[in-house]
Amino acid sequence: MRFEFLVDQHVKIKTFLKKHDISKGLLAKIKYEGGAILVNGQAQNATYLLDIGDHLSIDIPSEEDVTGKLEPIVHPLDIVFEDDHFLVINKPAGFASIPSALHSSTIANFVKGYYIERDYENKQVHIVTRLDRDTSGLMLFAKHGYAHARLDKQLQQKLIQKRYFAIVHGSGDLEQKGEIIAPIGRPEDSIITRCVTPTGKYAHTSYEVVQSWGDVHLVDIHLHTGRTHQIRVHFSHIGFPLLGDDLYGGSMDYGIKRQALHCHRIGFINPFTGKDLICESDLTNDLKSVIMKLKNKI
Repeated sequence: MRFEFLVDQHVKIKTFLKKHDISKGLLAKIKYEGGAILVNGQAQNATYLLDIGDHLSIDIPSEEDVTGKLEPIVHPLDIVFEDDHFLVINKPAGFASIPSALHSSTIANFVKGYYIERDYENKQVHIVTRLDRDTSGLMLFAKHGYAHARLDKQLQQKLIQKRYFAIVHGSGDLEQKGEIIAPIGRPEDSIITRCVTPTGKYAHTSYEVVQSWGDVHLVDIHLHTGRTHQIRVHFSHIGFPLLGDDLYGGSMDYGIKRQALHCHRIGFINPFTGKDLICESDLTNDLKSVIMKLKNKI
């Protein structure tokens, strides 16, 4: 895959490319795995001194399935957005993001099957944003390592926006808007659950109530950090656990058998175009059914 740049600095190639998120590892891959660096059409090495106005091209080698560890599985995907660099899918509840000892038929397997079925040049699966098995909604993938590196930088700078809908239930008043800032870590007696603990990592969640039905609320959530089970732990911590989330004290009385959580919006800057890219996803049928029942009770 070729990427081209118009040089605006009198610097070495490696210095220029570092500012464009080309790492030392990727430079080594270009050098040793069949890539190329061209200046005004002539092959050069990474220490070549560029002039302002030079045309720099880099050819990044294809990412073949060298390990074979991720089994490709052909399975329908609900694709929300796709271009040469990124893929956004609408994940159904009930599927883990990546394989584990308990889960072998996952979204990553399905994406791998999709790449191979279409004979894409790059066949490695790069997950940028994950979701819990029973959380539905948008997942973002990079279609090659360079795209992943560029989005990792946006993740570090908190430029990738993820918004979720959740249905929560609790006694007392839930403020119309709120910030939940509470550190999250593992309890001593579990490797699965998480909890608010002074020894945990910083975690920040913002929310706004969209609609209420008595002591049940539909909330729109903005994640500022990405801790495991963050939304579920934070809302349980303030006394409003998610419906269907029995792991964290959520009510099972509203006809939903999984945590009522859906990633409905992902936004980021496409680093290859400089334009904002926003993807959105409607609520799933099971969440709509819960809301309909709540409305009918009023």
